[in-house]
Amino acid sequence: MSEPPVALGIDVGTSGVRVAALDAAGDMVAGEAQPFAPEADRAAPDIWWQATATCLDRLRSAISFEAITGLAVDGTSGTMLGLDADGAPVGRAIMYNVPCPDAAIVAAIDTAAPSDSPARGANSALARAIALMRRPGVVRVLHQADWIAARIAGFTGVSDTNNALKTGYDPVAETWPDWIEAAGMPVAALPPVVAPGTPVRRLGRAASERFGLPPDAFLHAGTTDGCASFLATGASAPGDAVTALGSTLVLKLFCDRPISAPQYGIYSHRLGDLWLVGGASNSGGAVLRHFFADADLARLTAQLAPDRPTGLDYYPLLTPGERFPVNDPAFAPRLTPRPQDDTIFLQGLLEGIARIETMGYRKLDALGAPPLRSVRSVGGGAVNMAWTQIRRAMLGVPFLPARASDAAAGTARLALGRNALP
Repeated sequence: MSEPPVALGIDVGTSGVRVAALDAAGDMVAGEAQPFAPEADRAAPDIWWQATATCLDRLRSAISFEAITGLAVDGTSGTMLGLDADGAPVGRAIMYNVPCPDAAIVAAIDTAAPSDSPARGANSALARAIALMRRPGVVRVLHQADWIAARIAGFTGVSDTNNALKTGYDPVAETWPDWIEAAGMPVAALPPVVAPGTPVRRLGRAASERFGLPPDAFLHAGTTDGCASFLATGASAPGDAVTALGSTLVLKLFCDRPISAPQYGIYSHRLGDLWLVGGASNSGGAVLRHFFADADLARLTAQLAPDRPTGLDYYPLLTPGERFPVNDPAFAPRLTPRPQDDTIFLQGLLEGIARIETMGYRKLDALGAPPLRSVRSVGGGAVNMAWTQIRRAMLGVPFLPARASDAAAGTARLALGRNALP
């Protein structure tokens, strides 16, 4: 009797690699994680590969790889690497949070690209790709997730519409647009692009010989880490939203149409027949940890009174500058007056971040998104019940439990095939 089918999802994140194995119902069967060493160069592709290989080797001792029918990979959005004619990386990657080092490249993109293109600006993935193409020996570029998937399956690589979005790909027309050449990027050096979850090819001999993966299992197109985290939660219909309460505040809402408003830091990723619309604020947990150690946060949280608002009108930022729902590099923090009671100060900060969340969803609604009907929460702040009470009172919609919060689980859903996307 054959074993029940299993799908693998590989998440190459900022701090390490995670692998999740899901059964056909989407339930977790097993998982492995390998953090990057503190001293590791996280822009070195071999570091990503070594951590990926370690996770797969460990997982092989936990489950039977004979049951695996599909595999997909997600990576950090906008991390790019240049490859030589043999497919080997040329030097370090340019990470997602490193602005393009050449202002002339950014200016050329701004001149050539449509005003609403996510490829514009100093943090453009396309700008990083053009900078990499100017390195001696580079003949093509791939996104981080593309390269890991290509190396596992032993081929040249493809990308997906989510990873390719900020590199200039048009997910509506489903093509690399002509203006990319005018911006200085040869389209022939960019990978082919397919929808997330698309079966790309059999894993083949390379994956079988190195990891013991079934050669007939399918490699499915992946996605970005943010989109994968959304998919992991179980959100599936227009109006379903996910708020990530990590170091930064990230909102994502399922919509039946794309919304592009770079003036507010809003962009859209395509997932199946729906669109994942949202943005990322500079506010979030990093502000809380600037003022309070973890032990103090836990102690003070127990003393909060979420049903009695403080009346403080904070906009919690560590430095000037905001991306969403206001996109203004000079936007000023509001962190005064500071009460003597740290409990009141903490509650004021939590209320301030909750107001930014509310502003974000209202901005999406004003731009034509479907009405917010539910929120699922992920990230470290999701376990703070007092903060949840504050947020629920402001948003006024049901808060639903996330089925999972690990991006690797969301990526494994892509490898489940027809059950992966709405």
